[in-house]
Amino acid sequence: MHEVLRLERVRVAIQGAEVLRGISFAIPSTGLAALVGRNGAGKTTTLRSVMGLLPLRDGQISLNGEKLGDLPPHRRAALGIGYVPEDRRLIGQLSVADNLLLPAWAQGRTDVKKRLAHVYGIMPEVRALATRKAAQLSGGQQKMVALARALMSATKLLLLDEPFEGLSPGLGEKLAEVICDVQRSGVAVLVAESDTKRVSFAERIYTIERGEITEQIDHR
Repeated sequence: MHEVLRLERVRVAIQGAEVLRGISFAIPSTGLAALVGRNGAGKTTTLRSVMGLLPLRDGQISLNGEKLGDLPPHRRAALGIGYVPEDRRLIGQLSVADNLLLPAWAQGRTDVKKRLAHVYGIMPEVRALATRKAAQLSGGQQKMVALARALMSATKLLLLDEPFEGLSPGLGEKLAEVICDVQRSGVAVLVAESDTKRVSFAERIYTIERGEITEQIDHR
């Protein structure tokens, strides 16, 4: 089976302390996987490494068989990787629409209108918020907008860091539906979460402990 993402013996150190200790795993094309572990296990470090926000001490990361090497984050986004950090990082004084468009403008994309229409098609509730400033939204709404912004870049792979944290059960169910819709649209998804119950919809679950993959469970 074709793999959109592969990590091989990846080691990452932060301030001299090794956080990832030679992790290896892969996500099939259009797959939906979860990386589950306690706080401090290495989930966020893994996603940041895939996005190019942290340098590798050893190992390699490949997208569709091509090694990413030292490509900076904006180049990885241009290759089709979308990333939703836990803290959302929206620009509060900009409208929702401008928050969505900013990454596309920065990448110099030529399909901005088409991509925005695609994102709104998957997330019509975000279209309804388009003219509101990001700072005026609730925390749950901001998470949905952050996801929509990532989808502007995520033509191949979507990375989500603790997306269900702090959400009501109803909004959590809605978010899970959106994530599954993204996968069905042809994009592979990797969700980092601390609670396995929140990612029960994932086809494959990797458990990470102390920077090492300790278990893989395939549900389909």
